[in-house]
Amino acid sequence: MLLFMPARIFCRIEWAFGRQTNQFRQLRIWQWNRATSFMPNMKSAQSFCLETQHLSHRFSTNEAVLNDINLQIPEASIYGFLGPNGAGKTTTLRLILGLLRKQSGTINVFGKPFSENRIELLAQIGSLIETPSIYAHLTAEENLRAWQLIYRCPKERIKQVLVLVGLENTGKKKAGKFSLGMKQRLSIAIALLHRPKLLILDEPTNGLDPNGIVEIRLLLKKLNEEEGITILISSHLLSEIEKLVTHIGIINKGRLLFQGTLDHLINQQFQHAQWVVESNHPAKVGEIANAMGYLNERVEDQVIIKHISKEQIARLNKEVVINQVEVYGISLSKNDLESVFVEIIK
Repeated sequence: MLLFMPARIFCRIEWAFGRQTNQFRQLRIWQWNRATSFMPNMKSAQSFCLETQHLSHRFSTNEAVLNDINLQIPEASIYGFLGPNGAGKTTTLRLILGLLRKQSGTINVFGKPFSENRIELLAQIGSLIETPSIYAHLTAEENLRAWQLIYRCPKERIKQVLVLVGLENTGKKKAGKFSLGMKQRLSIAIALLHRPKLLILDEPTNGLDPNGIVEIRLLLKKLNEEEGITILISSHLLSEIEKLVTHIGIINKGRLLFQGTLDHLINQQFQHAQWVVESNHPAKVGEIANAMGYLNERVEDQVIIKHISKEQIARLNKEVVINQVEVYGISLSKNDLESVFVEIIK
């Protein structure tokens, strides 16, 4: 979020530090938003840091890009917003930040309507949407100094955020010489300058090598645990997000298909578990499972029993033995979370 500054000062900074970046273009959008906003009486605080209700959006008269999105992001959580490419993640984040004009639905941040309290709320939000936007010919400190003038925060904050993201020893090295992971951390440092309560990141690990992904993950955990910052992070990689988040929302084709805690999703994983029964008479095992109403399928000499509890598999085993079938083994085969994710978005 950027604090308002007169256009003439903005132009001087833009001239002094080089070519215009996406972030400065967003500043102009933000300045226009400020000029057209107003501040009515505030509503009482709600239990969610960020909440959308019936949020829908179209870019044309064709099918909606977003359809009835109801996000609920608890305070102090790390919320993973998951979905394949083109699912509607970035569009949702742009609407939340006011970078797209809202067409229908409501957006509440810290319990207040965003459209009616835009300036106050944006002052409490830091964001990184799509690719990092930094000055390649400036050092990390010089990049932050430019934004410190815009945010009007104390100069001491520059050193603090450099230490926070692990870039305090980059010295005079130009940002253009940084690795992609370092550029991402510098962009996050810029987003943290004004001490936001909510951090919104759009696929911050996209394109990073394994080491860069681990660095960003550890940084975000630190920000959440030590600074108390609520984090909304979008991604299409569940295998990576599950190591970081406390809550998850899954979107596909503009629809929110799942929302809950990570534990809830892990419980979904168990519900998609399968029992593998090996015996001397798999056909008979299948008949007994059908009679008991258990979904099953034959795979060579095994019978796969789907979506039943351990108590139910015990009853099945008892019934199979009564029918004089020799059971060689029963094993539990749980799908990984990636498989559950694919199952949800089908």
